[in-house]
Amino acid sequence: MSTSGFLTAHQITKRFAGADTLALHDVNLTVESGEFCCIIGPSGCGKSTFLRILSGLAPTTSGRVNRPDEHKLAMVFQNFALFPWLTVYDNVAFGLRMRGVSHAEIHERVSTQLAQLGLADVSQQHPKELSGGMRQRVGIARALVIEPTILFLDEPFSALDAFTADTLRKELLDIWEKTHVTIVMVTHLVEEAVELADRIVVFSPKPGTIQEIVPNHLKRPRVKRSPGFYKAVDELTAQIVLPTA
Repeated sequence: MSTSGFLTAHQITKRFAGADTLALHDVNLTVESGEFCCIIGPSGCGKSTFLRILSGLAPTTSGRVNRPDEHKLAMVFQNFALFPWLTVYDNVAFGLRMRGVSHAEIHERVSTQLAQLGLADVSQQHPKELSGGMRQRVGIARALVIEPTILFLDEPFSALDAFTADTLRKELLDIWEKTHVTIVMVTHLVEEAVELADRIVVFSPKPGTIQEIVPNHLKRPRVKRSPGFYKAVDELTAQIVLPTA
């Protein structure tokens, strides 16, 4: 990998002043173009805070992040974060309208994403009429429709049942393999990180810093019930240090 990087975080420190809490300390990370990078670590270690800083949604206390085109970054949230008063179509189209994209191009791009994620038949429904899995599909479609250079995901499948989460993981991998979008994803599931990632970033307990970066050498497509997969999960689990009481 190059030393310049596509997305770089340099000496990121984050302190929440009101609570006088040091959430992150001296975090350095380079993510390459087209890479699928997962961030894992114990609860409360600052994973999601770091992701929000990487994406530009939260400021640092010190340090800097170098990103490509700021207008081509997209986020998928754990809690869907859809506008309840808008239809599926209008939720997906929202970002394009804010960018002043023409009506014809919006229709073409939104229709493509709705079809790709199995949402065409529910395009005029509202989020409250959808299952959790369908709502997260809307969130993913809304992120992808702007054709991002980097897609950030914050535990996107944690609110879903196991079967739906497994289906959406496969769909996300298909999209990544087709588009070569750079993905940075926070997860609390070791198995999910091993299934998806090229590299896995292991955070230490609070204050969060990078404890280890583990290359994932398993060949794709990955067979979750294989000895190699189980071994990788066990080795990665052993890397995670739980906070002391």
